[in-house]
Amino acid sequence: LKDGMEVIAVARCSIYQGTGSLQLYIDKLEKEGLGELHIKFENLKKKLQEEGYFSIENKKSIPKMPRRIGVVTSETGAVIRDIINVTKRRSSLVDIVLYPALVQGEGAYKTIIKGIKYFNNKKNVDTIIIGRGGGSLEELWNFNEEELAKEIFKSKIPIISAVGHEVDFTISDFVSDYRASTPSQAAEIAVPLESDIKKSIIDYENSINKIIIDTFNYEKERLYNYKKLIASMNPEVTLSNCYIEIDRTLD
Repeated sequence: LKDGMEVIAVARCSIYQGTGSLQLYIDKLEKEGLGELHIKFENLKKKLQEEGYFSIENKKSIPKMPRRIGVVTSETGAVIRDIINVTKRRSSLVDIVLYPALVQGEGAYKTIIKGIKYFNNKKNVDTIIIGRGGGSLEELWNFNEEELAKEIFKSKIPIISAVGHEVDFTISDFVSDYRASTPSQAAEIAVPLESDIKKSIIDYENSINKIIIDTFNYEKERLYNYKKLIASMNPEVTLSNCYIEIDRTLD
């Protein structure tokens, strides 16, 4: 609460008869206008859902072997630090590219849109993460803007939304290709473990070697059989056998 803040309160009142003073016992208190935001959120959610913006069929797969991850968030917040820390812990093969954006305040969503457009134009990342830390409905509202939702939907690059905490949901979460409960989880989804990648490479190498050896042995066996067949059909052998038959006949 701050001085001058307009609020909506649900309360019980009591009058002290001795002094005639009135007391309010508040059961619920919220900043004025939040109810309107809830209604606006639900209306936009319903509209975009009916238009197919949330459908699973339109979701893009998150690349399993990324080389570079684009992150659209504040350059000074905890989000980018968490993503970098998790990425470094999971793999040294993946680079992080930050597009500094505003994540709170009037019109901040426009800088997030610019970040998404930037990576789509450059085509220099495999996955995009957009996000910010937790906050109130008002503080997270930029991620509920219809213009941003449509830009996420248009993106040719898969987008992971990591807005707020696990209990927070925004329109960006619903329209993105994957919703992470936290920025750290977004990094875990986007960045595979380097040990898993190395194991996959070894498995592929073993499979290829086995295929080569099996193919070589099979062709070697075929060659041997052809050699035997050619030897048995040699004209000299046939002619020699004919001479033997003639000699037997003459005898």
